[in-house]
Amino acid sequence: MFVPRFYREPNNSWTADLIRDNPLALAVTNGSPENGPFATHLPVIFDPDAPDAPAPDASASDASGDAGDAGDGLRGVTLLGHMNRANPHWAALQSGGVLLLTFTGPHAYVSPTVYEKTPAAPTWNFTAVHVRGVVEKIDSTEETLEVVQSTVRAFEKAFGDGWDMTDSLGYFRQIVPAVGAFRFTVTGAEGMFKLSQEQPGEVRERVQSSFGQSGCTYKREVAGLMNRLP
Repeated sequence: MFVPRFYREPNNSWTADLIRDNPLALAVTNGSPENGPFATHLPVIFDPDAPDAPAPDASASDASGDAGDAGDGLRGVTLLGHMNRANPHWAALQSGGVLLLTFTGPHAYVSPTVYEKTPAAPTWNFTAVHVRGVVEKIDSTEETLEVVQSTVRAFEKAFGDGWDMTDSLGYFRQIVPAVGAFRFTVTGAEGMFKLSQEQPGEVRERVQSSFGQSGCTYKREVAGLMNRLP
């Protein structure tokens, strides 16, 4: 992913935050010349048992810190994912192979009417993270079940209502043979946070104010990120 300098994350925590807050990734691997690449949307979490997993609530950290390189911040971190074993993509995955995971965060269209100046051009503010790494397919039923349970715990805490899965573990065991789980070790990452940084300060403020008052959830989320910019 091409990331102009002024769209790089202002702090390494932004990349981990985007992944954690937007965990439905697009997994992409090379395919064949005849059929093209494989691409699958799937849930991904940070491995809760890995000692190097980024701490939750990293958004509370100081956004004025050194941005550095997102690849350095996540390199070596372990992610967990799973897909349907009936998916041809699962058969194409090989342990030791390279996988690209893309995550999309808040985004919204920016109309020139917000700029209050001429000439102007419309654009789209967006946030995204691309993570490359090495795959390790999990063959053990028990380990696959643990990936599923860890995913439920993470998502219920972040997005759910604290659902207790205890009474459904028997059902989980029935369906887990159809689940293909994997570990993913990050070798590099790139984060792009395009939030009107190229505009003069007064224009950025107009965009942020307009988005913050919008009835569109996406626009309000973009405004929240713009407010965190140093």
